[in-house]
Amino acid sequence: MAEFGCEWNDAPHSMGTTIMAVQYDGGVILGADSRTTTGVYVANRASDKITELTENVYICRSGSAADSQLVSDYARYFLNQHTIQLGQNATVKTAANIVRQLSYGNKSFLECGLIVAGWDKYEKGSVYGIPLGGTILRLPFATGGSGSSYLYGFLDQAWKEGMSKQEAEELVVKAVSLAMARDGSSGGVVRTVIIDSEGVTRHFYPGDKLPLYYEEIAYRPGLEPMTA
Repeated sequence: MAEFGCEWNDAPHSMGTTIMAVQYDGGVILGADSRTTTGVYVANRASDKITELTENVYICRSGSAADSQLVSDYARYFLNQHTIQLGQNATVKTAANIVRQLSYGNKSFLECGLIVAGWDKYEKGSVYGIPLGGTILRLPFATGGSGSSYLYGFLDQAWKEGMSKQEAEELVVKAVSLAMARDGSSGGVVRTVIIDSEGVTRHFYPGDKLPLYYEEIAYRPGLEPMTA
């Protein structure tokens, strides 16, 4: 019998995950699930995949946990130097381009997809997707990770321009919950970060407060499955 600690337990920590960010009228909302896996083993069911780069810019991380943490740490260091030199916070575009430069310059070694979003006085709320390889795209909404393949059609239909803060957060929570219901590598809780002119607000949605879908729906009398 194989000893505990075999190769499935020694695999790199991976955030097969669901991350997303949405621009709304006044700011941005970032959202993510919380499951981190090591091979087929759930190493952390409540990890935080939304990381602060500056006080007005955050990053969503997917892929290799080690790679995405390293890029985030380097970007935070460079942005801190940038802020000291300028005497003011870096713009979201500047932060996104630093992350893009790190990702593209090391594309042969990194396995992570990232979303940078935040608020500044020039462009207000903005979202930048930086997928594997270091491309940068400014988008009204972006999603990444293994759960994102379940969401593109839903977001094309559900997102609308000029959404309120409440509408945007409801969309983020619903989308991440949908992906968690279908993607085996996504799960746990949902975390959101709201960034606007007033600052940063974090919200936490435990698993028992998330909507259920289809076969996840709890049994109720009168909903017995059909039999042949």
